[in-house]
This record gives sequence, C-alpha cells and structure tokens, in this order.
Amino acid sequence: MKESNKGMESDKSTKESSGSRIVELRETFSTLTEISRILNTGLDNESLAICVRLCDQGANPEALATVIKELRRETAALKESENESN
Repeated sequence: MKESNKGMESDKSTKESSGSRIVELRETFSTLTEISRILNTGLDNESLAICVRLCDQGANPEALATVIKELRRETAALKESENESN
C-alpha cells in the first residue's frame, strides 16, 4: 500500500513541477513579448514564438533577423509594385 502512495506522490510532484514549468515558460514568453514590443520588432506573438522555437533548435538569431528583414523588404516591394500596376 505504501508503494502505491509513493507513486501517487511522485505523480503529484511531477504534475506540480510540470505546472510550475508552464508558469515559468509563460512568464518568460511574456517578458520576450514585452522586449519585442519595446524594440518595435513588429513581431506578433505567433511570429515571436516561431522565432524562439527556431533559435531553441539551433537557428542563428542574427541570420533569422536578416531573413525577417529581407522578407519584409520583399513584401513591401511587391505591395508597392502591385499598387503601381493598379
């Protein structure tokens, strides 16, 4: 009977640590969102989350920033040429 109680205590402890980990992750992402806003990056929460995941998986942050800037430039150029043709 004691062993089953230990298992329950272990499950409870795992759930609590998992819950506190989720809270920590949310707080961290909230801080990142605020930094992103202050730096006027123009990234929405979904885009920021994608960037964070890419960096976590080993993407070079500077290269990622360069790609984002280039995509924005290209998008603006396409919109401009589209407006000129209308």
